[in-house]
Order: sequence, then C-alpha cells, then structure tokens
Amino acid sequence: MSRIFLISSNKHTDPYPVYPLGMAVVARALEATGHSVKQFDCLVQGDSFEELRPAIEAFSPDFLAISIRNIDDVDSFSGEAGWYLGQVKNLIDNLRNISSARVIIGGPGLTIMPETITDYLGADHAVVGEGEKRLPELIAALGAGNPAARVIERQTPLEGNDFSAPLYVAELVEYYQKNSGMVNLQTKRGCSYHCNYCSYPYLEGKRFRVRDPRMVVAELRQLKSDHGVRRLFFTDSVFNDPQDRYLELVEELIRADLDLQWTAFFRPQGFGRSELGLMKRAGLYALELGPDAASDRTLEGIDKRLTFSEVLEVNRACLEEWLPAAHYVIFGGPGENQETLAEGLANLRELGPSVVFAFSGIRIHPGTALQKIAVEDGVITAETSLLKPVYYFSPQIDHRLMEAAIKRDFSGKANRLFPPSEALERMAVMKDFGYRGLMWDKLVRFPKK
Repeated sequence: MSRIFLISSNKHTDPYPVYPLGMAVVARALEATGHSVKQFDCLVQGDSFEELRPAIEAFSPDFLAISIRNIDDVDSFSGEAGWYLGQVKNLIDNLRNISSARVIIGGPGLTIMPETITDYLGADHAVVGEGEKRLPELIAALGAGNPAARVIERQTPLEGNDFSAPLYVAELVEYYQKNSGMVNLQTKRGCSYHCNYCSYPYLEGKRFRVRDPRMVVAELRQLKSDHGVRRLFFTDSVFNDPQDRYLELVEELIRADLDLQWTAFFRPQGFGRSELGLMKRAGLYALELGPDAASDRTLEGIDKRLTFSEVLEVNRACLEEWLPAAHYVIFGGPGENQETLAEGLANLRELGPSVVFAFSGIRIHPGTALQKIAVEDGVITAETSLLKPVYYFSPQIDHRLMEAAIKRDFSGKANRLFPPSEALERMAVMKDFGYRGLMWDKLVRFPKK
C-alpha cells in the first residue's frame, strides 16, 4: 500500500474560513482501501517551503495529492489578486523541491477546466470529478507500476449512500471552530436546475444524489461527540431540492434531538412558513438565498426559472419566522439595462431588513450556456482563454454607471453590501469584536413584535 500526503491548497478566508471537506472525504476513501494518509491544510499549516518540508520529510509520501477548491473568487473587482491558481503553481514548485513523489491534483476547481489547469500547473496526474473511487484506483495502478493517463476522466456519479464519509482531523476542526465558528458537511450532490452561468451541474451532475438522512445524522452525532461541534454549514449546491427530500433529513434531525445549529444555501422558491418552522425546530438559524438576479427579466436572462415575486414570498416567510436571510444578487447579466437596473433596485428594497450581497458581472466558465451568450454578444470570442477570470457584462448598460447606481442605492444601509470588498471589511470588523459564523445574520434587525 502507498503513503499519500493530501494537501488542501485553499487559503481564501473571506467571508470566513471553510473546512477542507473535499480533502477529508478523499482521505477516508484512501484509508478504507488500506493506504496511509496525512492531511495537510495550507491555510492552517502554511504553504511555504519551510512549512511544507518538515511535514513531508517526516511522512515520506509516495504521492502528493492536492485539492483545488476554487480557481478564483468570482468577484469582478478583485483583478489578479482574486485568482488562486498562481498560488497553487507556487505550491507545486515548492513540493518539487522537497519531494520526488508524483503530484496529483483534483477538486472542484480542477473540474471546471481540467486539461487547461493541469497543463498550467504541470501536475503529473489530474483526477476529474468525484475522487472517492478514481483516486484510490489511480494510486493502485501507479503503485503497481502500471501506466495511467495524465487526466483521469470522471466516472459515473456515485449514488448518495456511496459517498465517502469525511475523515475529520482534530487539529483542523479546532482551527475552523475557533476562526469560523462552524464545520461543513454535505447531504447531497448535484443540481437539477439550469442556471446558464453555473458550473455545479457540470461539477456534480444534473440530478440531486441524496444521502440517507440516518447516515448524515450519524456523522453529525460523531462530530459533536468527538469534536464538540455545535454549528454546521450544509454545503449542498441547493439544500431544498424540488423533490422535498431535504425535509426527510429535517425530520430525522428533529428525531435525533442533537441540539445543533445549522445553515445552508437555499433556492428561494417552493417553501414557506410551515417548512421553515419545521427546519427551525431542527436547528436552522439562518438562510443564504440565491435569487442571483433582481428582476424578472434578468432572472430570465440567466435561466433561473423563478420570479422575483417568489423571492419576496420566501423572504416574507423568513421574516415572519424570525429567521435571518441573506440574498445573493448579481447585476449586469444577460438582458440587464437601465430599466432592469431600476426595477431590480426597487425590488431589493422590498426585502426589508434581510441582507443583500450584490455583485457586478458574472464569471464566465467554459462549457456553460453563458459562454455561448458571451460569444454571441461580442463580450468574448470562442478562443478567449477563461483560465484567468473573465466576466460577462451586458452590452446594454455601462457597468461603471450601474455600479455607481448600486452604491448610491445601498449607501447608509448596514444590511446592503456592495461592492464585495465592503462586505469583507464589515465582516473583518465583526471578527475583531469576537463574532464568528455567518456574521451577516447580526445585520438583520427584525421589527419588534
């Protein structure tokens, strides 16, 4: 059997540090097949030559496997500073100077454009898609001296109950609880929606693959008993699937009575006070909502397949249940013009005390319908490299004037955050005051009963 040194390359901490769940999942799968595994988190333990060398030399690995969570921060204001692959390349250069072990890369960031990223980083091998089976198979082949492709193509998606359970590390759990106030767990993979800018269906498949709620609850119980975890973020692409399987988990959580608080990312459609009340009993304390656009025309422009009246209905239910909600909205997408901008800003005012995070421009990912729209609209050409961030801005509006209008409308409102840097600055201040977790939920001021 082989010795695998697993590395989480993510060092992004805004708005809060996120536990390297992908690395933990693959670590468990490798251990289950008999390999020796060491997990190393660059955010917690560093990524310099001096920090890496003693850990690698002490473990003496046969393989170095790097998880790439994101390739950039999808913020059009960030520029080069928001692009992470340069950091990963420096990491690999350091590894080459420490060890002769083969370098394998994987993770959701890689899967967005595997061949291009593999070439740029100069990795020996790349595993596309879910790594639970593919990486152990690759390690076994290489360990036996057999040849293997440089880019290992994705396999048939695993069913929910075949996902590997995460192998949490006490040192890392302690760090993330201290610095972000929560740990992550996944209850399903995939997404059945068709938002034209989104890479999730490509990353995880076009259908929801749901885990047995009893398995999820068993892992939560162990997280609580082994590590004292009290708060969770469920990292599903969308928690409230249209088949309402999420409610089965909610009911199992109520039966288990674990006394845990949790939050997740929701599609603002198809649920109201009854579902929220049930989730609140199960420990839900806040919701992150993804309308992604602010008017019906721009919602149609990104093929969101919901209306803003549905967003308002869900928001109203959240307020009535006294559950803080944050809405993530992107301006400048297909169809955006002065009229939709004015309409969108007016719609956002109707959200009242709920929080709004606004963004300008949509990151174009290869293979998405938005890439095709961007070519048709003359925003990019078919040959434009998307390795570094390129953003779609509607040709029907000057995005600089659009951004100025958003700033004016949000000015003086603590629960309206734009540009993203303002949100990060505000979160940093709250961290200095000792707040942990989402933090934005403290910005919601409910009307007195």
